[in-house]
Amino acid sequence: MSPSLILARILSIVGIILFSAALYLTFSVPGWLEEFASSYIEKQLTEKIDDSIDQVAPPTREGLLGDLARKVFEANAAQIELKKDQLRSKTHASMAKALAQIRDLDCECRTKYADRYKRGFEFDLSLLQAANDKIVETIQGGYLKVVADLKRDIRIFTSSNIAIFALLLLVSFLKPNARMHLMIPAALLTASTLICSYFYIFEQNWLLSIIHSDYVGYAYLGYLGFVSLFLADIIFNHARVTTKILNAILEALGSALSATTC
Repeated sequence: MSPSLILARILSIVGIILFSAALYLTFSVPGWLEEFASSYIEKQLTEKIDDSIDQVAPPTREGLLGDLARKVFEANAAQIELKKDQLRSKTHASMAKALAQIRDLDCECRTKYADRYKRGFEFDLSLLQAANDKIVETIQGGYLKVVADLKRDIRIFTSSNIAIFALLLLVSFLKPNARMHLMIPAALLTASTLICSYFYIFEQNWLLSIIHSDYVGYAYLGYLGFVSLFLADIIFNHARVTTKILNAILEALGSALSATTC
């Protein structure tokens, strides 16, 4: 067995183990995600609450009443902005206590807000403007929503990586003669795994931003899809496209080696 084929299989197994471990943690260790991503979750929650306050704008209703309402809004714009600042400060001041309660895995409030999340939680400015207990409700409900959304995205992210590494391992057995060709998808997957591992250890918020951001998250899935095209080429097209790319790389490096279709 060639060293390149052994290396491809080892990388596949390591990738499967790493991402399976992360996926396992989201199911088996209560509170792991909330502890690991605490600063990121709090940042996301604060931004959502501030956005809900900032969305207060002049009425858009047409007609005489709409015009009158807009004039009243504009005449009191400075006072409204002051109220927004006061509401934002009040909410931020309540956040530490509210988050301390909701992070307690035994708190009954978690069941209450988990049910609210299932029914569809939305930040309600009227709740923020109400009494302190309503502000706490909004903070805690929003917290669990951010956690649930992040947990879902992490599971999609890890499952996708497990699937592509498993496919790489499977192809290494189905097409053992494609030992050189497999190094391209193996190298691409290894690079992405090393970057994710670095972010996991040193830059957690960056990693969570990649996973949780729709735009960047879809871009990463597109990257995995790009890698899967090489594997599909090896399986179904005798690695014709991969062979051309590999030979172009070898030629650019000045290597006397050349790859053939398999």
